[in-house]
Amino acid sequence: MSSAAPLLTLASVSPRRRELLEQIGVAHVVSGADIDESVRPGEAPADYVVRMACAKARAVRARGGELPVLAADTTVVIDGLILAKPRDRAECLAMLGRLSGRAHQVLTAVALATAAGVAFRLSTSEVRLRAVTAEECAAYWETGEPRDKAGGYAIQGRGALFIEHLSGSYSGVMGLPLFETGQLLAAAGLRW
Repeated sequence: MSSAAPLLTLASVSPRRRELLEQIGVAHVVSGADIDESVRPGEAPADYVVRMACAKARAVRARGGELPVLAADTTVVIDGLILAKPRDRAECLAMLGRLSGRAHQVLTAVALATAAGVAFRLSTSEVRLRAVTAEECAAYWETGEPRDKAGGYAIQGRGALFIEHLSGSYSGVMGLPLFETGQLLAAAGLRW
């Protein structure tokens, strides 16, 4: 990253989100958000990711500081169910088994908190995994890659070998939709 003055605070410790901001030349500092990420009863997946992204942005903004705060949240949705980060091997294998040979949605909300309030955008992508064997899923778990990934896979890593088709935003599936992020920054008058 350049030595330019930071334009914003990123409310995430995700190296992928940092890399994506660096890709578009947005200088930033990092301050992770620690919030309750529980899904509310009956909450729709899109409402959930928007609520999480906005809550993260607000939480970091509430700590003070002059910089705008950018936050994002990503979830995988299939059969109306939210697939978060797997808690363990068994849950990851079950997730990958459910996704195998099928299409699912990846929803990523991005929010920007400024002195004027919080604005957000939502990116929706469709991803189809090829049929993945139980042995492949187990071997993938052993790489360590799926442990902190929504839906138990990473499009930017070895998980790409399972992806047959993507319709939507590659960066959104990674965790920070750059088109929507650019829209938010421009609407707030931020130039980079």
